[in-house]
Amino acid sequence: MSRPSMPGRPGRPGRPADAAVWFRRYQRPGGPPARLRLVCFPHAGGTAQLYHGWAALLPAGVELLAVRYPGRQERLAEPCFEDMDALVDAVTGALGDFLDQPLALFGHSMGASVAYESTLRLQERYGVRPIRLMVSGRSAPHRPKPSRLHEQDDETLIAGVRRLGDLGSEAYDIPELRELLLPALRADFRLIEAYRPARPAPVSCPVTAYVGDGDPGCVRDDVLAWSDLTPPGAFDFRTYPGDHFYLARQEAALVADVIKDLEA
Repeated sequence: MSRPSMPGRPGRPGRPADAAVWFRRYQRPGGPPARLRLVCFPHAGGTAQLYHGWAALLPAGVELLAVRYPGRQERLAEPCFEDMDALVDAVTGALGDFLDQPLALFGHSMGASVAYESTLRLQERYGVRPIRLMVSGRSAPHRPKPSRLHEQDDETLIAGVRRLGDLGSEAYDIPELRELLLPALRADFRLIEAYRPARPAPVSCPVTAYVGDGDPGCVRDDVLAWSDLTPPGAFDFRTYPGDHFYLARQEAALVADVIKDLEA
């Protein structure tokens, strides 16, 4: 199991340095202090840059914390996580300085599973109940689809990602970038393909599930199964035109719905 050099400390709030490493913070310049924080988790192989455009669409007073996984961009030199529990311990530990205001969590694909586990950890370890968990492009954890892409050769792994949709995958055609990006992609797939919770626990907050109507990686009933882990009457489901990476082309519509869900 590989760990980056500065994980959050399980059982206690993280140090200020943890936050600087783990989160890219977005808030409107000159706006009011944060009244709500939205923590956003990228997909396998993804980066915090996925949520860069959200900051301008969110209302004043909503601070966006985009999670920066190790092994890419500013954290390229750090080893990637390959274990869900270790990753969730690190992220939730680093959130220690941000627990003074309500939190909501949004995750796409692998990030949805990390957001779900982080919600459970915040509830159980820190006594924090997020106001909403938002999961995108991911089946519920008790509806797994076994796969072993991380064990395949590079071409097969890349082809598997491209079958889901196209979001910057042309970078894998450039040898220099491919060499930089593939280790994180493979590590993320190793993490998420090994994630098989035996008895997924329900969260205590409302949940919204979002999905592209042409997502080849998501069966509608498996996404709707998130309702099994949600308090009665506290589940919403939204679909958008597009494939697994619908959220890039549907960014404005998605963020508008996220705002509605945050204010519900």
